Amino acid sequence: MFYTRPVRAEYRLEPCKTALNAVRGMPFRWSLNPYMGCAHRCTFCYVRAFEQRADRPADERYGRSIRVKTNVAEVLRGELARASWQQEEVAVGTATDPYQPAEGRYRLTRTCIGELAHAWTPFSLITRGPLVVRDIDVLQEAAERVPVSVTVSLPTLDDRVWRTTEPGTAPPRSRLEAVRRLADAGIDVGVGLAPILPGLSDDPEQLRAVVRAAKAAGARTVWAAPVHLRPGVREHFLAALERDWPELVPRYEELFSWRAYLPNALTQPLREHVRAAARAVPIREGYRRTERREPVRPAQLTLAV
Repeated sequence: MFYTRPVRAEYRLEPCKTALNAVRGMPFRWSLNPYMGCAHRCTFCYVRAFEQRADRPADERYGRSIRVKTNVAEVLRGELARASWQQEEVAVGTATDPYQPAEGRYRLTRTCIGELAHAWTPFSLITRGPLVVRDIDVLQEAAERVPVSVTVSLPTLDDRVWRTTEPGTAPPRSRLEAVRRLADAGIDVGVGLAPILPGLSDDPEQLRAVVRAAKAAGARTVWAAPVHLRPGVREHFLAALERDWPELVPRYEELFSWRAYLPNALTQPLREHVRAAARAVPIREGYRRTERREPVRPAQLTLAV
């Protein structure tokens, strides 16, 4: 299987003042990102828009400098201990992959998982990194206390589309193997077809293939999200498209000439294809919120970190 050669990244060890981030307009109210910057360097990454707004590199330089929040677990522990904390769901990995290569060395995501579980706080993870299977033991122990779910991002099984649009990530088959191992371990795992790219990964048979593979690997849910290109993302994505898929540049320039999001006339059929594929398998379709339930509090439970 072909693996893309990772670029050399600079790791900046910097403490943080806050760990949890308040979120609006999403199915969850809190997010947690142990790192800033992502070595996966996906050409469509929406975080590039935030980087540009913050006057940080959003072009090819993005992903070459990773901030490691060295004290994030300690800060998180303090925030979760506040009397005002309501033990609401925390989404881990919304602005950077929590299982990118840096996690293999610094283990911040693993430690944060332990802190969330100790504080009886439900959480969800989203990642493109098969490294998540390293933490099956911690995820299992956390799930004995609180609702836990993992989403593995897998927009396509096509090798060329993967290599050109997600250059720093593991191959699709490796991610499916991670889904399989998580499912076998009893972890609530799903697959996110995100983002779907017009002309590259939106063919109905391509979508059906991902859904079938997700079901075969043991995923309990699937959901889909079409690409959106905000300023900062659009420029980089179109430059990459010009290099790898030049014949598609006119179409994307037309689609995103004056908007960041595709119209419903295009996105609705994509979602319907995924729903139909999910019904045929069958597998649950749609983003699944972590179910709220009273935590099971055993007399003593030690979490490995």
